[in-house]
Parts: sequence; structure tokens; C-alpha cells
Amino acid sequence: MAHILVIEDEPSVAIALRDSLESEGHTTEVAADGGAGFQLASTQDFDLILLDLMLPKMSGLEICQRLSAAEIETPI
Repeated sequence: MAHILVIEDEPSVAIALRDSLESEGHTTEVAADGGAGFQLASTQDFDLILLDLMLPKMSGLEICQRLSAAEIETPI
């Protein structure tokens, strides 16, 4: 199964995504803001990143730009 990073600042949405993904057998990490999400995405290997666009500390668009600049090709 896949190792998935969820970057979502709304707790109820993050919990619902995590629970749904884990019930399907995937492993998940959850970050509650853009800074923490970028840190995880740039230091760990994920099969997929689920990314909110409007986040505190760093927007989803900025995360995409920085991951691209770092040549991290994880699907978002």
C-alpha cells in the first residue's frame, strides 16, 4: 500500500482523510500547516501528497514550487 502525506489545517478534514486512507491499508502522516508539511515532504519518501492550498505558514502553491525546485517528484 501507499505511504501518503496529508497537509491539511482543518482538523476534522485531516482526521477524516487519515481515517479513510488507513482503513484502505495505507500509512499516513498528517501535517497541520504548510511549514510542517514542507519539512515532511522534503525529508521523507511518500507515494502521494494530499495538499490543501490555503494553509498557515506556507501556502500549498508555495509548497509545490519549493518541492519542484528541490526536484522532489512525489505526485500531489
